[in-house]
Amino acid sequence: MRLSLRPVHPCKFTLSESPAVRSCTTTVQSARLKKTSPDIHTKKTLEHLLHPLEHQTSSYNDARPVPVRLGRRWMEYQGIRNWDGLLDPLDDNLRCEILRYGNFVEAAYKAFDFDPSSPMYASRKFSKASLFERCGLPDTGYRITKNLRATSGIELPGWVEKAPSWVATKSSWIGYVAVCEDKREIARLGRRDIVIAYRGTATCLEWLENLRATLTHLPSVNGNNKLGAGGDVSCSQPMVESGFLSLYTSRSPAFPSLQEMVREEIMRLLHSYRDEPLSLTITGHSLGAALATLTAYDIQKNFSRQAPLVTVISFGGPRVGDWAFRSQLERQGTRVLRIVNSDDVITKVPGFTMDDRDDAPSNVADFPRWIRRCIADTQWVYAEVGKELRLCSRNSPYLKGIDVATCHDLKTYLHLVNGFVSSKCPFRATAKTLLTRHFSTERVGSH
Repeated sequence: MRLSLRPVHPCKFTLSESPAVRSCTTTVQSARLKKTSPDIHTKKTLEHLLHPLEHQTSSYNDARPVPVRLGRRWMEYQGIRNWDGLLDPLDDNLRCEILRYGNFVEAAYKAFDFDPSSPMYASRKFSKASLFERCGLPDTGYRITKNLRATSGIELPGWVEKAPSWVATKSSWIGYVAVCEDKREIARLGRRDIVIAYRGTATCLEWLENLRATLTHLPSVNGNNKLGAGGDVSCSQPMVESGFLSLYTSRSPAFPSLQEMVREEIMRLLHSYRDEPLSLTITGHSLGAALATLTAYDIQKNFSRQAPLVTVISFGGPRVGDWAFRSQLERQGTRVLRIVNSDDVITKVPGFTMDDRDDAPSNVADFPRWIRRCIADTQWVYAEVGKELRLCSRNSPYLKGIDVATCHDLKTYLHLVNGFVSSKCPFRATAKTLLTRHFSTERVGSH
């Protein structure tokens, strides 16, 4: 991916016409441009501010939205009304919240040790107390209360013992639970917020689990194959992707399952803050998005009477379950906001869908009935869940050399959310306005 400063032609509206957009991204940048001489250093600074995708240490800090007081409307932004009227055009307060939760996911990536030669491989690099600061998020107002690990349930053959240790790493650090403890941030949010953040696929066995794409039944409360009667889809026992369920429920002699860790910590936090307005936001990217959806389902199922409003903010997530799973999520009241890049193939797998609201190539709703009946009998028919915010890499005038990896990258998703306006105006002109202003100043200074 490379950056371009050539003139571009996204949507046309000025900063003065959209004060909310200005306050969300560029107030500080604009003031800085007026005071800075038009030299090469200014160009580099501008480039960094407008296009933070390649700046691994920035965490979108320089382009981070200005916090807005949500007050009594906080439940709207958590999806109590399924984000009706907030997605197209994208509400600026919601944009700020999506980016804020995206930063929590990015911190999970930055804190993970990806180096196979490191003795700390597949674990976290930073302590709970220092993680946010070391990852470039010193002022979140949140405190990490629990580290989370996921364990693969794949049984490895004996010859793997001779392979490098990283090949057989079954359990790895995958994220954390954090609680908002800053009084000013609690007042801004309108409630105390609990966050569960998951990174995406990183280890060899996690990749193998991703490939276990057939659907498998979730264990029911009574052990039967049905949760209800009548044979209707909404009454069937939910099914989810085998590999995702394995990573969520498998345990090892050294570590409990991710499911057990989450349940234990959520039970403790719900008891600690039972007398306060509370929200639970579960967020993740890629594999982490799938685990976030499973986690939300599990929490609602096991803490139905105690659970606060449970919201999932997923970035670039694959499909997770079938129609029955989606139906159960909806009946639970779980709110899911899927941020999807149309150019990201990961959001179009695994399996097929038979959903009229899905326009993905793997949707078979328009196939002949006999073909649909045959496909429905397989363990490959999935259903999309929740509400979708659809973006597109090609709408950004700043992304160059777009490939599969770039389209799936979390930084690409945050860039697209930061720039998206509406389906009729895919990318806002704030960046173009700044570039035009900079080049005009440069021309004036050269005379």
